Amino acid sequence: MKIQVLGTGCPKCHKLAANVEEALTQTGVEAEVEKVTSVADIAKFGVVFTPALVIDGEVKVAGKVIAPGKIAEMIV
Repeated sequence: MKIQVLGTGCPKCHKLAANVEEALTQTGVEAEVEKVTSVADIAKFGVVFTPALVIDGEVKVAGKVIAPGKIAEMIV
């Protein structure tokens, strides 16, 4: 599984990345986590608002920070 956190480095982007790590710890799921900070790379996903969460190439959430529990539901 590949999880990407899209964002330019704002506090909300950091929070989403931390929530992803917490969800992985809670579930025991192993995944490659990548932080995508380049505006050009973020645009390739069609994302206008960050932070965004991408799981296996599919944008799951954009423009908000979601709780670790919600992320865990998506990755299990």
